[in-house]
Amino acid sequence: MQNKPNNITLVGAGIMSATLGVLLKKLMPNCKIDIYERLDKVGAESSDAWNNAGTGHAAYCELNYTPELEDGTIDISKALKIGSSFEVSKQFWAYLKAENHLPQSEAFINDIAHMSFVWGEENIEFLKKRFEALTNCVLFEEMKYSEDLEEIEKWIPLMMHNRIDDEKIAVTRMEIGTDVNFGAITRGMINYLQSCDGVEVHLGYNIDDLTKNKDGTWEIEMTDLATNKEKVVISDFVFIGAGGGSIPLLEKTDLEQGRGYAGFPVSGQWLKCTNPEVIQQHEAKVYGKASTGSPPMSVPHLDTRMMNGKKALLFGPYAGFSTKFLKNGSYFDLPLSLEVHNIWPLLSAGIHNIDLTKYLIKQVVQSDEERFAFLQKYFPDAKMEDWTLEHAGQRVQIIKKDEDEGGVLKFGTEIVTDDDGSLAALLGASPGASTSVSIMLDVLDKCFPEAIASKEWQETLTTMIPSYGKSLVEHPELCRTIRERTTRELKLDD
Repeated sequence: MQNKPNNITLVGAGIMSATLGVLLKKLMPNCKIDIYERLDKVGAESSDAWNNAGTGHAAYCELNYTPELEDGTIDISKALKIGSSFEVSKQFWAYLKAENHLPQSEAFINDIAHMSFVWGEENIEFLKKRFEALTNCVLFEEMKYSEDLEEIEKWIPLMMHNRIDDEKIAVTRMEIGTDVNFGAITRGMINYLQSCDGVEVHLGYNIDDLTKNKDGTWEIEMTDLATNKEKVVISDFVFIGAGGGSIPLLEKTDLEQGRGYAGFPVSGQWLKCTNPEVIQQHEAKVYGKASTGSPPMSVPHLDTRMMNGKKALLFGPYAGFSTKFLKNGSYFDLPLSLEVHNIWPLLSAGIHNIDLTKYLIKQVVQSDEERFAFLQKYFPDAKMEDWTLEHAGQRVQIIKKDEDEGGVLKFGTEIVTDDDGSLAALLGASPGASTSVSIMLDVLDKCFPEAIASKEWQETLTTMIPSYGKSLVEHPELCRTIRERTTRELKLDD
């Protein structure tokens, strides 16, 4: 978009829209921003604490971010990108906290060790090679590796009690891992935006249609769900950050760039511990290896969380299938999203991902006993009466049209924009909220290329994100300095 917009519309009141809203308001203090949310509160879908893992995804423990290649080497490129992006998020949150734009009384981010846990010779060999590859980079230089059962028991006593004596286990540990309440961050940013002149948040609105006018503006038709009254607004710039609901909204725009996209919804469930004594015995986020064909959101982990100031313990997630694109969505979401341009990509992706189909079927039909037996692989002493099943959020995996394969399943996030940058839509789920700041910087880069290159914007962005424009991987001392600063300002060393 060549000109700076006066009227901005953000669709969805989750962490993505909140982050973009704050960035735009800091860069253009006089702009008018309207945020429209279908629910009656903000941050209640994917950003809500119970609907995501709460892991500050930095690639410390997530084994799916470091695949083993055919030649036996470990590809760490994705881990470097995600780790760098999370450092950017921490810088931005530290700036907001220092400026009193985020809650001072609520600990929205807490320090918690991130660990990878594997058993079996093949997996141990993989983890060791991963450790050796990652620790060559400053982002991961503090990682520890152990096969010593006594040392591992000191790290995770709950998981080691009553294990088979000769069982071979390997673990990596990063002390500087975090647990993040993305819902608290979202609400904090929205509260700050509402205190600014020219910002309004509209709850309970459903977006019915989006049409581009000849002058480049967007006409947005919507319905007030409380009164059933229709409303039309005109906007210079539109961002669609509605989680799983972004694909149907993108289809309403009739943009050529959005053709060929389809969505495959995957639901999640947690086992939540109800025994306070058990909860107190574990303090780490421990990730294992994902089952063959499973989506990234289904990587198993025994997970310490902080929920509303209280310590919690979760295991999962267990994948399921629902035709809803949002936890609070409709069972008609999937069928209504199907159009001529995306039916074949959807079917083709299904054919090419039989393992995923088998995995989801197995997950859906498993019994309570089978689900619990999986937990006992990580926590042998677990008792069924101490755990209850809780529903988590919905994720929509992107399926993208491909000339060679018809359709391919994409596990990351993608930004779809109009040619002139007057509209941007965010699709996909993983790693999502943890890298929200970097993703929204990409939106600014795509939609406002001239403005973001200006001295004014560059200075403002550097104030908020001191490492902006520099690679933390290529500048080790800068990375260490930045990390020390954000640790102090976010009180992660308390």
